Amino acid sequence: MSLTRSAAEGPMDPPGRPARRVSMADVARRAGVSAQTVSRVSNGHPSVVGSTREQVLTAMRELGYRPNSAARALKYGQFRTIGVILFTLSSVGNSRTLEAIVDQAAEEGYAITLIPVAVPTRDGVLGAFTRLGELAVDAVIVIMEIHLLDAATVSLPAGVPVVVVDSDADDRYTVVDTDQIDGARQAVRHLLDLGHRTVWHVAGPEESFAAERRATAWRTELEKARRPVPPLSRGDWSAESGYRAGLVLAEEPDCTAVFAANDQMALGLLRAFHEKGKVVPRDISVVGFDDIPDSGSFVPPLTTVHQDFTEVGRRCVERVVRQVRSEPVEPGTTLVPTRLVLRDSTAEPSA
Repeated sequence: MSLTRSAAEGPMDPPGRPARRVSMADVARRAGVSAQTVSRVSNGHPSVVGSTREQVLTAMRELGYRPNSAARALKYGQFRTIGVILFTLSSVGNSRTLEAIVDQAAEEGYAITLIPVAVPTRDGVLGAFTRLGELAVDAVIVIMEIHLLDAATVSLPAGVPVVVVDSDADDRYTVVDTDQIDGARQAVRHLLDLGHRTVWHVAGPEESFAAERRATAWRTELEKARRPVPPLSRGDWSAESGYRAGLVLAEEPDCTAVFAANDQMALGLLRAFHEKGKVVPRDISVVGFDDIPDSGSFVPPLTTVHQDFTEVGRRCVERVVRQVRSEPVEPGTTLVPTRLVLRDSTAEPSA
């Protein structure tokens, strides 16, 4: 049996010889376009019309073509890749922010290289930054909700475009974050406006920048209203930690309203109050923070502060890409607004 292969079908090497890498010229022949058009499609250039782009992409898939990122970087000075350094994916905020960054990067024609920080220590962060220097990335987005980036001994490599999410990086870097303070303020103000004498708080972990901002806003809003400031409860973002805090708060006779620093801990509160015979919101009102997709399905549906993770991700990518393009981007913090979503877990205090 003989095998034949036309030139249009792509390269074929003699038996026993390793197949050569499919070239841009091979793709151009298969698609019936110029090599320059293939290059533009490969680099995400917007000037290629849709039908031609689809022809080229089909040829790439059929031939198994993979762009040579090293050669492309030498020619264009870019790898079209953004590194993302992050501490953990276990928190809802981090995972949803990363998802938004990936989606927006794809829109801009960039891939993402994930660089996790295995150990939440200064050395762990420095190790991630060291690995960054070994990878083919044009820029980096840092999702670091703990204060390690604030240490004077920790800094990113010079000359690398950087955007930071959820960290107190001062004016050293461009920072994009949810307006944590205003979101917490809205939650506390809502409960006070309903007529509650004060608001108890289940905070996130002490090392978290977001938890610190939300707890500070809670305390400030109560002091501004000249209301008593109850003892702060401390959780770790998990529903289990909210549950443990709820078992204690259910025994406090003056506790009629609780602001939880995230929706998962609020879920734990709801379970604890139910087990202790407290009816939400008749006996105790509860407000969360995040507006996770399931928060409207809690029992009762949770009043919570909505974070726009999609907008945070979009702004991160937009600002870091502008830096890659040598467009001016001022350091400092950009805050994405929050809004209070009213559901059935809050009400006026019972007489």
